[in-house]
Order: sequence, then structure tokens, then C-alpha cells
Amino acid sequence: MNIPIVYEDDWLLVVNKPAGLLSVPTPENEPRTLTSILNQDGEEKGKKHRLHPCHRLDRETSGLMIYAKAKSVQEKMMDAFRDRLVSKKYIAFAHGKLSHSQGQISSAIEGKSALTKYKVIKEKSNYSVLEVAPVTGRTNQIRIHFKNIQHPLVGEDKFVFRKDFALRFKRLCLHARELEFTHPVTGKHLCLRLAMPVEMKEFLEGHG
Repeated sequence: MNIPIVYEDDWLLVVNKPAGLLSVPTPENEPRTLTSILNQDGEEKGKKHRLHPCHRLDRETSGLMIYAKAKSVQEKMMDAFRDRLVSKKYIAFAHGKLSHSQGQISSAIEGKSALTKYKVIKEKSNYSVLEVAPVTGRTNQIRIHFKNIQHPLVGEDKFVFRKDFALRFKRLCLHARELEFTHPVTGKHLCLRLAMPVEMKEFLEGHG
């Protein structure tokens, strides 16, 4: 697979993960994940380091994913995520029109506190384009939170039934668009940003 590289230096690699691909194995121990693909590619190119994921993205979510080239760097980046020192912004399409142009959702997930902030970028006839900033990092947090406020994401089929919605799409409309953080080794401020995926852009243009 051709995985686009967004940023690379001696310590970090940041790629644009495609939707539909696991970032790391689940308990089922799937052999083909973004991590395994990248490490296999590195082996074939004779690279001596292995890549260590610093966080996760859902299988159905696309966008920015950070890898460390050493375990010590991975630990520092994971600490930064845990301490909420990494700013994360997603682009999402949600069914319907939200009652507020911006707000936050704070319902607990599996008994743990969770907080998601959002603002409406554009209102379409039967869905909304959102910028979403998860403050906490619970599994499936954004998907669960928007389902909880009766505005599930377009393309969602894990937490709602697709047949309940007239508007459908081949993928989940959730894209990790921006990451902002301090480099764990150099101390440099990094702000990495992606364009909207082509298929989401086409959906936006074709569904007024």
C-alpha cells in the first residue's frame, strides 16, 4: 500500500492513515495493520529502526498517525497524549442539524469521563460539517458522543443501524485532520494539517 508520509525526521514519522485499515492489532491479532505494513516496508528498504505507534485511530477513521523510531521516544509521545499536551482536530460529517453552532459533549464512556468539543463549519440540507476536538482520548469517543446526542456520524454502522438513515456513505466520515504538539526530542513546535480526503470532499460536493 502507498501510505502518504506527512512528516519525518530522525525520531518521528507521521503518516496519513487510510480509512478501513487497523492502526494496530486488536485482541484477534490481525496480521495486516498500518503498523505491520510500515514496518515491513522499512525492513524491505533496509531501515534499522522499527516504528512504534504513539496513539491509535479507529479502523474506519482516516488521518494523522504518529510513529516513533525508538521506544523511548514513543513513551514520551504517549505521555504527551496522556497529559493532554497534544491538540487534536478532526473533520466530521454528522446527520442532521445541531441545535448549537458550537458546544461540548461530556457523557462518560465505559465509566470513564470523556470530553469532546465541536463547532459547526457548514450546515447542509440533512447533515452538518463539523470540526471536532476530543479533549480526552477514549476508544471510539467521537463516534459514541455524537450518537449520544442523536447526531451520529455519516457512514456510522457500529453504533447505529445504517438502515435508519437515508443518507449513507461507503466510509465513516471522520478524518484526523490536525495535530499540534511539542517535539519530544528537539522541543520544536509542530502543527501538522491534512486536507479533507478526496472521497469526503466528493461527498460534500455531491450532497447539498
